[in-house]
Amino acid sequence: MSPHFHIPYVLPTVLLATALLLKAPTFLRAMKDADVRATTILLTCATAVLVVITPANIHRLNVWTGVPNIAAPWAYSFLTAFCATGLTMIMRWREPPSKRRDRRMRAIYWIYAGIIAALWVTFILADVPEPRIYDLDTYYATTPWMREHTLLYVLAHMVSSLIAAYMLWKWYPEVTHRWLRTGLVCLQVGYASGLVFDAAKLAAVSARWTGHNLDWMSTKAAPPFALLEAVLVALGFIAPQIGPWFQKSGRELRDYRRLRALWRTVRVVQPAAAAARFGWWVPLDLRLLQRQQRIHDALRLLAPYFCHDTYQRAHTAALAEFDDEQAKGIAGAIALQDAADAYQRQQPRHTGDQIPRIGPAVIDHLDQVARALSRPRLFDSIRQRVTTTESANTHA
Repeated sequence: MSPHFHIPYVLPTVLLATALLLKAPTFLRAMKDADVRATTILLTCATAVLVVITPANIHRLNVWTGVPNIAAPWAYSFLTAFCATGLTMIMRWREPPSKRRDRRMRAIYWIYAGIIAALWVTFILADVPEPRIYDLDTYYATTPWMREHTLLYVLAHMVSSLIAAYMLWKWYPEVTHRWLRTGLVCLQVGYASGLVFDAAKLAAVSARWTGHNLDWMSTKAAPPFALLEAVLVALGFIAPQIGPWFQKSGRELRDYRRLRALWRTVRVVQPAAAAARFGWWVPLDLRLLQRQQRIHDALRLLAPYFCHDTYQRAHTAALAEFDDEQAKGIAGAIALQDAADAYQRQQPRHTGDQIPRIGPAVIDHLDQVARALSRPRLFDSIRQRVTTTESANTHA
């Protein structure tokens, strides 16, 4: 066997297997959810198809079982189950729950279960003693029962792809959700690739019936479209589910990193109670919440050390170069750094009976404050100018 045939199968198989592993925790937590179960079954079938049709694995199955070409009914059964699950998932997305929808979905499962049974029956009845790794469909194209076996899986796959593509085409204009539209595009391209696969297979098999040889369409042209379909269809079904999660995680990671400089500035304040320590395994949203809470607790404790005059001078200096929003952020950053320094020296600015507050000028612009603190050159430049001005006023 030439090793170059193995290369195209590795990447899509790994991608689907990874998606299945990532989906496993969700399945274990919500296995009673029909959508979760269907997605897991679809990913399992897609991964199984690619694992079984890998040339090296076809050879291994032949050797391990002692049954030539046994990989064919296995691969085509997984492919047929993949088709049925895809159709029912589209129906779940498109239609609200109803008895009519449930009846149609059950009918699809029964029809495709019957096709899987027929695949095994036709394979058992066929006489296919010569193991064929790459050209099984064309080599046995005129063999009784194996001919029907091939036609059965190709036509079942073609019908499901046509129905799925039609339903998606009708539904797409109605969809406004960003990630769902992305998933539908992947599905449409994936099912279109599946139809190209079917056309190439049928052309090659039909050529054998008429005494011609177009085997290259089955062995070289068709497989890449099958791989593309498996990846795109699986991606199309999981994109609406994992897309919002990735988007949310990206936003939380951005916020968590943006608050890092602010947290480093105010963490000199010792909390009243020991804070719980979160490890790397704790979800990012909880770590972000903890950082936000720690910052607000620190600001409350820094209030007696906060100098509003420093804030006003910094704001005036920053307005000479920046708009009001940025100036407020820079001024808040300088005033908070000044308050942190005063806290370390234990020199409070407020000693009266009135409860000290930092005020909304800083609290309402913490994002801008965090950005200013993450730009040390800009921060130091304005702060030095404010310090120089303050020193001059003091000497005067």
